[in-house]
Amino acid sequence: MAKDYTELAKDIVAHVGGKDNITKLVHCVTRLRFSLKDESKADTDYLMERDGVVTIVKAGGQYQVVIGNHVPDVYAAVLAVGGLQGAGAVDADEEDGIKKNPLDAFIDIVSSIFQPFLGPLAAAGIIKGIVAILTAFLGWTAANNGVALVLTAAGDGFFQFLPMMIAVNAARKFKMNDFTALAIAAALVYPNLETSVTALGEAGAANFFGIPLSMPTGGYLSTVIPAILAVWVASHIEKFMRKVTPDTVKLFVVPFVTLVVSVPLTFLLVGPIANGASNLLGSFLTAVHGFNPVVYGLLLGALWQVMVMFGLHWGLVPLAILELTQKGAGVILGAAILPCFTQTGVLAAIYLKTKEEKVKAITMPALISSIFGVTEPAIYGVTLPMRTPFIISCIVSGIVGAFVGFFNMTMYSVGALGIFVYPSLVSPDGNFMSMYVAFIGTGLAIVLSFAIQMFVPIPTLYAKKENKAVVEEGEKASEKEQVLVSPIAGKVIPLSDTPDAVFASGAMGKGVAIEPSVGEVVAPADGVIRLLFPTNHAIGLATDDGAELLIHVGMDTVALDGKGFTAHVVQGSKVKKGQLLLSFDIDAIKEAGYPVTTPIIVTNMSRFRDLKVLAEGEVDLGDTLFELN
Repeated sequence: MAKDYTELAKDIVAHVGGKDNITKLVHCVTRLRFSLKDESKADTDYLMERDGVVTIVKAGGQYQVVIGNHVPDVYAAVLAVGGLQGAGAVDADEEDGIKKNPLDAFIDIVSSIFQPFLGPLAAAGIIKGIVAILTAFLGWTAANNGVALVLTAAGDGFFQFLPMMIAVNAARKFKMNDFTALAIAAALVYPNLETSVTALGEAGAANFFGIPLSMPTGGYLSTVIPAILAVWVASHIEKFMRKVTPDTVKLFVVPFVTLVVSVPLTFLLVGPIANGASNLLGSFLTAVHGFNPVVYGLLLGALWQVMVMFGLHWGLVPLAILELTQKGAGVILGAAILPCFTQTGVLAAIYLKTKEEKVKAITMPALISSIFGVTEPAIYGVTLPMRTPFIISCIVSGIVGAFVGFFNMTMYSVGALGIFVYPSLVSPDGNFMSMYVAFIGTGLAIVLSFAIQMFVPIPTLYAKKENKAVVEEGEKASEKEQVLVSPIAGKVIPLSDTPDAVFASGAMGKGVAIEPSVGEVVAPADGVIRLLFPTNHAIGLATDDGAELLIHVGMDTVALDGKGFTAHVVQGSKVKKGQLLLSFDIDAIKEAGYPVTTPIIVTNMSRFRDLKVLAEGEVDLGDTLFELN
């Protein structure tokens, strides 16, 4: 179970002088950094003795409460109990030197936006499943039963207005006003918008000052990418307006201009792009189906989950409905009805294999939702952030799609999802062949994705593990001596000589420090990157043999906001001994007035009996540095 830091957070807020004494709060890799109106109001003596606080540091005009590796969790709790608007860590997306490919950036943005409401999202998915059960076995629907109506609203409401939930978290991600972002999302889900645009089109008036106005099929209800793009665009408009607007009118002028520019831009750009891409993809897949149903099933199955993420599936939905209307049967969406079960399979494997309790807590409700055909909690909460499970799900979906395409699985109605899709595959004359194909396809989807995921390593989502797991692994790890090599070239100095009381005291763990002669950090052993701070000044590595290392380049270098630092890996990367992790500009750091002394600390010394430094004087990359036993 995740540790609750609420009481610690309340104590911290109260003893830094209360929330009214806080003007700004950010955090770095180990500490909360408060800017206080009156530092004399802070009760330093109390906080120094408080369990959960390592020490207090006053430096650079900041009141620093040193927490340790779990500082992000405490930071979030402090924001919550204090009702504060924190500045977070430095926004890595805006800093120079960040090396993040577009796919990594996209996954980071989407997963971070979905993380805060994964619980309610999964709950809504389960409620949708309950409604499906009531309809299947009791015939209750929103049209004939009050219970079904209320539960339908509870389940569907979240998904219908998903763009508004996304907008709130996207606003925090892109650092803009929450309520302005909500107003933009509200415009996207405005009632009868699609119908109104269609009616205007029939009247020849679907334009915005002469620019054609269009709407994706189905509008923007339940969509993901349009809301993220809209808020991203709006954040830049708002940022610009804040700079140029006089303070006396900023309160209403900034949101006014942001809304009046960003909403039309969204409708005039996102709508046509989504329409064009959907129609193009629909035409392409229809042509492929005419060429070969098996190839079509392979492509559609593999691409379906990605298409849904970007709203591109709407190019096929109207074709499928038209096919059913004209022929009474259809095969266009056959390969799209079983990918949810590949999510079920990988989630089951993840649940069995993961050591992270937080992942288990997310995975189980997401798994239940996926059985009912609701995959958003699975995709955005677990498999997409982990990446490999999502790829496995798509590959297996392609295989299953080819299978159902080979047997020409036919649908006779649309609407049901997950385990309730099977009745739609029974023909009016009582032919059960397509339903039997779907049963086999479901089994294939679950078993194959489960089996592959069981043989593939599961990436770590959260660096912090539950204490019990740490102890057990520590006992095992402590039985094995580890010799670690130097990740940095330079002069070795005792940790106690570092110009920072927290590191020098050993409060963060044992280790050594190095005065770098070369601005590079390499992996001292094979392992996984558990922590990469957004400003790239600190990196955490868990070695394959169980040691957890923190390499902190320079002192107070978080204040450089990433300038002079370049990351060559991302959080979660599997790295090999000697692989380049970070590069940094020694001269730039010194010119900015910060020491470049770099502590290399073992943060989980409880797993080991002792740390013995084996190097002195100058060391080169790869030279023996210290021994753990």
